[in-house]
Order: sequence, then structure tokens, then C-alpha cells
Amino acid sequence: MPLSIEGHPDEARAVATVHAALDAGVTLIDTADSYHAPDDGAPGDGELLVARALAAYGGDRDRVLVATKGGRGRTPDGGWTVNGHPDHLRRAAQASARRLGVEAIGLYQLHKPDPAVPYAESLGALRDLLDAGTVRAAGVSNVDVAQIRLAREVLGDRLVAVQNRWSPAVRDSEPEVRLCAELGLAFLPWSPLGGISRSSLDGVSAQEADPRFGAFHRVARERGVSPQRVALAWALARSPVVVPIPGASRPESVRDSAAAVDLVLDERELELLGP
Repeated sequence: MPLSIEGHPDEARAVATVHAALDAGVTLIDTADSYHAPDDGAPGDGELLVARALAAYGGDRDRVLVATKGGRGRTPDGGWTVNGHPDHLRRAAQASARRLGVEAIGLYQLHKPDPAVPYAESLGALRDLLDAGTVRAAGVSNVDVAQIRLAREVLGDRLVAVQNRWSPAVRDSEPEVRLCAELGLAFLPWSPLGGISRSSLDGVSAQEADPRFGAFHRVARERGVSPQRVALAWALARSPVVVPIPGASRPESVRDSAAAVDLVLDERELELLGP
């Protein structure tokens, strides 16, 4: 998302960031058709960028799962829209596959429930896309427990992932994390750093930004690593189904994020960071 919405880096740095992630062992790239800057872009820009970055990568691309999403859009003033109509979702997925240059999308996610469309109807479009071979696996995003259970009923074991906001500062998706563990679904927290970056800016202490951030900065100082790396290690320690998807716009930051898999927090640190 940071590579293609407003404030995005230039093409060279964006591609370098994707390549740095792949070199560091990252095997999941998450994008969406709505990831574009309203002032200087068009729908699908993020997907096209991912496709170009993968095409230019000299390493093993077969191990990389590209996930995209449909059901949201942008307004000229930078806002976001929702469209969960089945016809729109079917057309959107077909367009995403063309932009990504694939016969079938590895993971296609319903970006957000549309209050104007019964959720079961939107999910039915995903089922149709699975049946048609347009997508290989399905996911849902920005959902509650009831919506996950409904998605499971409609999609069966072809539902493989849930993507909700979840971070040290925003922990209200705990019930959804537990349900994902129960059902064997991957839980992909978006914005998993949740403000930790802002809390380290000059003039803003971790405690002032959010009281819970202080513990993450403390552990980071003790370990000699970034608080962002600690936050991702905390997320990974919470449940084996958690797969954080931190955004990055620089090769250095994506390499730091990838290093979180090697940071194993001990019981004292996990207790300090909180449930």
C-alpha cells in the first residue's frame, strides 16, 4: 500500500523495496486494486507495480504468493469507497488477474463488507470466482466473528485468510484471531505497527503517543533492535496463525521487518508487552 498510494516513492525505490523483501525471505506480497493515488494514479496501480517488480526480480518467483483485494475504491479527495456488489467483484477480480499477469490470483480477498449489499451475496461472488478458476483461494478483510463464520459457510475450506487491523495499539480483533486459530485460517494483521513509528519521532515520546508503546521501546533498547521489529515479533508470538503484513516504502525498513522472524521474545518480555 505505501508503494502506490499518495506519498509513494518513485518507481526505482518501490521496486528495490519489493526486491529487498524477497531477498530477505518474504514470500507474501499483499496489494489491492484500490491502492493508487487519486491525484496521479489509476485503479490497479499497486497491482501493476507488483507485477513489474516480480518480472524484474532475478530470484525464485515461484515461491511468492501475491494476494490482492477487491471491493474498495478511491475518491478524488483521497477518500475510500466500498462496493461489494457481486457483478463488480467478478469484474474487479478479472481485471486484477490481467494486471498481475496471472491466469489465477493466488489469494483474492473481499476488502470490506458493503453495508448496502448482503454479505452472503458478496461472498457468493468469491465462490463463483473460485469455481471459475479466476482465484485459487479466498480471504475476507475488516470483518467480525459472525462474518468470518458466514464466509466459512459459503466458501468452505477455500476460505484461507482473514485480514483485520491489529497491532500493539489496536487489539480489538482478539476474538477474530482466536477464531482463525480454531478454524485453521491465516490471520493477516494490517497496520501491525500501529503508530510505533510515529511514537519515535523527535519531540513525541512513546508514552505520550500511547502508553503501551513504552514497553516496546524498552524491550527494543534492551535488545538493540528497532521497536518496530519488537512489535512484529510480539505479533508472531501471539499465535501461529498470525502473519503480519507491515507496509514499507524503503528497502531498509522491509529488511528490518523481515528480521522479526528471528527475534524470539522471552516470557518476561512478553509479559511486559502485555496480552
